[in-house]
Amino acid sequence: MGEPLPAVRLGTRVGRAVVLTTVLGSGMAMLDSTVVNVALPHIGRDLHASLAVLQWTVNAYMLTLAGLILLGGALGDRFGRRRVFVVGVVWFALASLLCGVAPDAGVLIAARALQGIGGALLTPGSLALIQAVFREEDRAAAVGAWSGLGGVAAAVGPFVGGWLVDGPGWRWVFLINLPVAAVCVPVALRYVPETRAPGARGRFDVLGAALGALALAGVTYALIAAPEKGASVQVVVPAVAGLLLGVAFVYVESRRADPMLPPAIFSVRMFSAVNGVTVFVYAAFSGFFFLAVLQLQVVAGWSALEAGTALLPTTVLMLLLSARSGKLAQDIGPRIPLTVGPLLCAAGMLLMTRAGAGAVYWRDVLPALVVLGLGMVVLVAPLTSTVLASVDVGRAGLASGINNAAARAAGLIAVAALPLAAGMGADTYRNPAAFSSAFGTAMVWCAGALVLGAVLAWATVRPAAAPVAGPGEPCHPECTYHCGVASPPLDPGDV
Repeated sequence: MGEPLPAVRLGTRVGRAVVLTTVLGSGMAMLDSTVVNVALPHIGRDLHASLAVLQWTVNAYMLTLAGLILLGGALGDRFGRRRVFVVGVVWFALASLLCGVAPDAGVLIAARALQGIGGALLTPGSLALIQAVFREEDRAAAVGAWSGLGGVAAAVGPFVGGWLVDGPGWRWVFLINLPVAAVCVPVALRYVPETRAPGARGRFDVLGAALGALALAGVTYALIAAPEKGASVQVVVPAVAGLLLGVAFVYVESRRADPMLPPAIFSVRMFSAVNGVTVFVYAAFSGFFFLAVLQLQVVAGWSALEAGTALLPTTVLMLLLSARSGKLAQDIGPRIPLTVGPLLCAAGMLLMTRAGAGAVYWRDVLPALVVLGLGMVVLVAPLTSTVLASVDVGRAGLASGINNAAARAAGLIAVAALPLAAGMGADTYRNPAAFSSAFGTAMVWCAGALVLGAVLAWATVRPAAAPVAGPGEPCHPECTYHCGVASPPLDPGDV
């Protein structure tokens, strides 16, 4: 029998400290990931890097995060959520320091992979601490405060990142994490109660996590290397190895008594269908936000601050309207939002092709981002709440973790594959005309992925799948406040 869980009140000193430290931890990861895209052109110029290096600067982080995030959640349940969260924050800060002083591209990429490990430890623990520490009647309000403050971090991220890149330099995008961690860790150690999952037992699925991460690494490496090396041994061998490791991952997970990714959960038709929609949608989102900031700086000639701030409308719309979108989906069911949302996003991405040389913000960029943001508002909250509602409450945490990992893996593959599909070479981002042409092709690919997601949602999601709740209350407390703002795609870095 496990120890009794604490029951902290939100309005107390301890309650405020718990919200503060979890916001600082998750906000650190969110801010860092948000601003890295803004810094990419400057990183490329300073380190004399190819497009492949810029892809790896993003993907090295997502690779380790996607491969280890489920394991990170399990470690917190077993050894203590506060302990693992604090280890994750310290790890993330030290990796950020290494990123900030990296002398070359190789060190930067390695440090970004280490950052992903820290993110995998702290990200699951942030919301888990709130769920475990607060008394039940305060939990929804605490999650609301957490997501609202986290949303503010997401909103100011591009502005802060652009200011840092244009001012002190791109290295401060990473170094800014150090003072945040210096506040977060002492507050956590002093005020946050330690909690564990009473039923956490069995061995950790380290083999499954390793196979999954290596499979993603092999395929990702092949996709990034292909534009420069073609169908060479250096591309074919990693691609085949990645696919074989993926098969081995599925085999191992189906045989283990306590797998990281239980295959049985995919027998739930709705769960599998909505995760399929997630893959299409967040592949498009990740590809778009990776390339859009480059387009605005390389082609339109905007500064890092201007390019980062330009993307704020999507975040602002999400913050203002997502809770209402979640309520609407409860009333009418998820099928229509999960169909209409991706189609609106596709239209927004196609409109973004107008943002070429000499682009005027209010005419060529803002309409695209408003349409895209409205599509995200319609889509994100129903998508996450439907994933949670498709399984029993006892497996909601696992379902959320799998959906989060699916979103990140889809983004990882998209950032690797989209430049290849659009015909971008190693130095395309240094040639405004060539990049603009390839960007238009990439937006067509992104829009196509979103249309496929909409078709899948319309064909597989039934109105009966809408979350069922009592009058005036959500099926899961976190859905109203959290899912539409920061989970999974907008946490921590797809905007």
